[in-house]
Amino acid sequence: MSNKIIIVNGPNLNLLGEREQSQYGSITFNKLKDKCEVKSKELGLTVNFVQSNIEGELVNLIQDARKNFDGMIINAAAFTHTSVAIRDALNIFNKPIIELHISNIYKREKFRHKSLISDVADGGIFGLGENGYTLAIIAIQNLIKNENR
Repeated sequence: MSNKIIIVNGPNLNLLGEREQSQYGSITFNKLKDKCEVKSKELGLTVNFVQSNIEGELVNLIQDARKNFDGMIINAAAFTHTSVAIRDALNIFNKPIIELHISNIYKREKFRHKSLISDVADGGIFGLGENGYTLAIIAIQNLIKNENR
């Protein structure tokens, strides 16, 4: 493999730009994807940017990623707080993982304060809006470099 990353997005993120702009900003999903592709290319990374509203599809994506990617950025969205299945798949990934949230989950409703995936991620970025994706790409590149030494 050669510096390939996957950015996994969970439920409702396909509606960026339409939903709760006070929480998620005005960028659309496709513009965010373009921004991530540009940054990844700049850093010499190949990126696959995916989204699903279906928990089982996300589990399958994460499982399949073990064979094809060197690192993962995941915004599991609402599944962050509910999915043991996604947490278990991430635990099996066994390569660098960055947990990402556009909003600060710790400044929102109490039920969002618990992340089931934080303990299997190498790090997390919360509440920095769309810029969190850029920072996560930089962070995952550094983690991959350190693993390859």
